[in-house]
Amino acid sequence: MADEPQKKPHLSALVGHTNGLTKPASLAAASRAGGGGGGGGGATASSKKLVIKNFRERPKLPDNYTQDTWQKLHEAVGAIQSSISIKYNLEELYQAVENLCSYKVSATLYKQLRQVCEDHVKAQILQFREYPFLVHRNDSLDSLLFLKKINKCWQDHCRQMIMIRSIFLFLDRTYVLQNSMLPSIWDMGLELFRNHVISDKQVQNKTIDGILLLIERERNGEAVDRSLLRSLLSMLSDLQQVYKESFEQRFLEETNCLYAAEGQRLMQEREVPEYLHHVNKRLEEEGDRVITYLDHSTQKPLIACVEKQLLGEHLKAILQKGLDNLLDENRISDLTQTYQLFSRVKGGQQILLQHWSEYIKNFGTTIVVNPEKDKDMVQELLDFKDKVDHIIEVCFQKNEKFINLMKESFETFINKRPNKPAELIAKYVDSKLRAGNKEATDEELERILDKIMIIFRFIHGKDVFEAFYKKDLAKRLLVGKSASVDAEKSMLSKLKHECGAAFTSKLEGMFKDMELSKDVMVQFKQYMQNQSDPGNIDLTVNILTMGYWPTYTPMEVHLNSEMIKLQEVFKTFYLGKHSGRKLQWQTTLGHAVLKAEFKEGKKEFQVSLFQTLVLLMFNEGDEFSFEEIKMATGVEDSELRRTLQSLACGKARVLIKNPKGKDVEDGDKFIFNGDFKHKLFRIKINQIQMKETVEEQVSTTERVFQDRQYQIDAAIVRIMKMRKTLGHNLLVSELYNQLKFPVKPGDLKKRIESLIDRDYMERDKDNPNQYHYVA
Repeated sequence: MADEPQKKPHLSALVGHTNGLTKPASLAAASRAGGGGGGGGGATASSKKLVIKNFRERPKLPDNYTQDTWQKLHEAVGAIQSSISIKYNLEELYQAVENLCSYKVSATLYKQLRQVCEDHVKAQILQFREYPFLVHRNDSLDSLLFLKKINKCWQDHCRQMIMIRSIFLFLDRTYVLQNSMLPSIWDMGLELFRNHVISDKQVQNKTIDGILLLIERERNGEAVDRSLLRSLLSMLSDLQQVYKESFEQRFLEETNCLYAAEGQRLMQEREVPEYLHHVNKRLEEEGDRVITYLDHSTQKPLIACVEKQLLGEHLKAILQKGLDNLLDENRISDLTQTYQLFSRVKGGQQILLQHWSEYIKNFGTTIVVNPEKDKDMVQELLDFKDKVDHIIEVCFQKNEKFINLMKESFETFINKRPNKPAELIAKYVDSKLRAGNKEATDEELERILDKIMIIFRFIHGKDVFEAFYKKDLAKRLLVGKSASVDAEKSMLSKLKHECGAAFTSKLEGMFKDMELSKDVMVQFKQYMQNQSDPGNIDLTVNILTMGYWPTYTPMEVHLNSEMIKLQEVFKTFYLGKHSGRKLQWQTTLGHAVLKAEFKEGKKEFQVSLFQTLVLLMFNEGDEFSFEEIKMATGVEDSELRRTLQSLACGKARVLIKNPKGKDVEDGDKFIFNGDFKHKLFRIKINQIQMKETVEEQVSTTERVFQDRQYQIDAAIVRIMKMRKTLGHNLLVSELYNQLKFPVKPGDLKKRIESLIDRDYMERDKDNPNQYHYVA
């Protein structure tokens, strides 16, 4: 007997019971039933299937449910649009939308909602159509009332759409989200407002006119309702292309016209600093407008417009009118503002650079080319360099272009007057390195020398500097006038670093001579102690290597017998140690300390050798004529006149001149001044230097030119020896590369002709512009 079949289970469920609606859910399951194993008697086991039925069908919506629910929703939307309270619970309304969406009526619901919103927005335009539009734009009261009205309409619309969207949120997040072609409920609201309110030409023009009028009033300094502007411009931005196409274009056009006219007017009325201050103020104001109420996208074209009309159109005029004054008066804050503003405009920095360069050249030229300013030229150059450096650092933000152009400009103007700046810089260094210069500490002196080296770099004729520097250094070393050996060697090190070892080799040789001379004098003093008659004169000699030191013209004078004897003793001593050398005494460099007795008491005089020879004559008598002194001393005429001037016409009048007068004339008598008085015990009587300086300048400069000719000749021979054959232009080009001083083509041509005459080179027979080296 077979087993009874099992009962098939029935599974069903209802979920989500709300407002009498059910959302069906079906579950399917499979179950397997198995029979037991067979027993005896041949009985066969059979298996049974478990069948699971589906849920029962989805319940249908009650009749009129969709219509009744929409009616409730319609009433709620109407209440929101009319700003009255809603009868229904918002949660209930939200659930109603969710239920309708669940039953595939989303499309209809969206269309119905859009229609209701559209009808309401269309109705809004009527209040503006009734509004008086014929009033002139500049009627600010009417315009302001209109803007407030349109703003209220917009604010109400936004508030309504937010509430409507919160009720229809399920529709927005399901059906609308799944249909990419449909705008969201919020975007739909924007679209309706744009299409039916703002796209109306009268409304749009009146709105934009009003906004532009408010901005214009604010630009004129009036206080306006910025929150109203912010709200309205935010509205135009939210309505997509309305801001860009309708407002921004007109706004920028009006801005352009305003600032074009303002720029023209104020450039005539105001001085440059005030004008630039105004430009800066305007840029700040417009930047603030962008932050406060304009769309961020307007910033770039707006600022560009202000920069163009207030700056770009007037760059040259601003600089021509005011830059020189700002620089002359060192107006740091105004120059900083000029640089910052010009850096904002295309081409602004470039034109500022050009005027900067011209100013430096013009100002520098006035310092360099005027001979009346020679006395203060170097100090003025240093002060000017300090000034422009400070302006570059503080005002121009250490801009490399301004630094480089400044250097080029300095190099241009300082070489407009060849040689003189180099000579005066050498003399300036001399004044700083001389003993008695107590105005600077070691650190300050080092800083001054560093600044001098910067000016020195700009000079082309560095050999002129070297010649004068060498002459002055020689004086400092030989007369013991050097303020500090450390300072001297520091300056030498700077020159070596700047110009190379060849430039300073002779200068270093001078120091070496001075050190060797000290050793020689120690040995000489020991030598003199062994002499039977050491004499009354304490002799100090400096042994100078002729090639290192400036060229001095030997002058034969009549030394007294004791001096001559001492010279011979030294000569015997020195040549005994260094055979084959030749000594040439330089009387122009000699100096002595004389002891003298006056009624007041004993004094000591530090004097030159020429002054010494004159004063020693008065041991033999109290009065001598000019001619007698000249005969006895053998000093050259002009040199003797200067010597007598220093002794009889200066501050320390050891001699009395008869007749009195500043100049020494033939026939003048000189009397020893026994009544001489002076507060010091040791008195230094300086030689009159005025005329001597002029002569020295000429002779030093001539020596430099002579040296240059030798250098040109050597360079030509060197080049031709290497190349064998060379055209004129190529030879000149090579010479320009090799020579370190300025030279004119005419000077080079003369030297080439000179070398051809001296058979160092020859012209090609067929081509006169071609040269051949003659071995």
